[in-house]
Amino acid sequence: MSAPPHAAVPEPALMSLGDHLDELRLRLLLALGGFGVALILALRAGKWFAGVILSPYSVAMASAGIEARLQAIQPAEPFLVYIKAAMVLAVLISSPWVFYQFWAFVSAGLLPNEKRLLRRLAPVSAGLFAGGVLFFLRVVGPLIFRFFMQFDLGIDFLTYQPGVGRTLDFILLLALVFGVGFEMPMAIVMAERTGLIAIQTLQRARKGVFLGIVVLAAMATPPDVISQLALGLPLYALYEGGMLVCRLWPRPI
Repeated sequence: MSAPPHAAVPEPALMSLGDHLDELRLRLLLALGGFGVALILALRAGKWFAGVILSPYSVAMASAGIEARLQAIQPAEPFLVYIKAAMVLAVLISSPWVFYQFWAFVSAGLLPNEKRLLRRLAPVSAGLFAGGVLFFLRVVGPLIFRFFMQFDLGIDFLTYQPGVGRTLDFILLLALVFGVGFEMPMAIVMAERTGLIAIQTLQRARKGVFLGIVVLAAMATPPDVISQLALGLPLYALYEGGMLVCRLWPRPI
């Protein structure tokens, strides 16, 4: 027998504070478990991934016709570099699972249109972050090392052979800066779609945004023009790209 046409649909029960805390604890345990499994796998490829991270240095030295050499200052430094590379790789491997746990926890408090927006933008956001990291590793990183390597301090007895640990930290930090910087279109689209800012305001703020990007690029990169331009110009292009998406995909009134 079919239900009456005007029968009320029961609403899901609201979660109490204790239920939310239990759900948060469960999601954190699942996320940490996924990271642990990924770390076990990443330890087998830690040495290979350390070479991938250090590739901007080796590419720059090879292009200059110089043998790529790094030195270990401390006895445990090579092992620590291996562990750090394995942990970064584990974060990359487990990030879809960790993001899913985060999404499962916060989605209960989102409106249907906000859920649809996040489902559409999440893969694009991950792609932009990966694109920023790869852009640094393949393009900007070798240029930065080439600049530093060819800088003439005027000392004949200077040998260019940096430490492996600090070189890895230097590359990881700048790769993170480029990855986060490439998220600018996502921030613009999210702010415009949720009504936090209008496209007209973004257009009027072009000059101020350009100046801010120049200052940010100068603060976030080494003090050389190449790395500053390599970060600043793509960031401004991404700002314009974010506005273009907002114009082609207008927010519903």
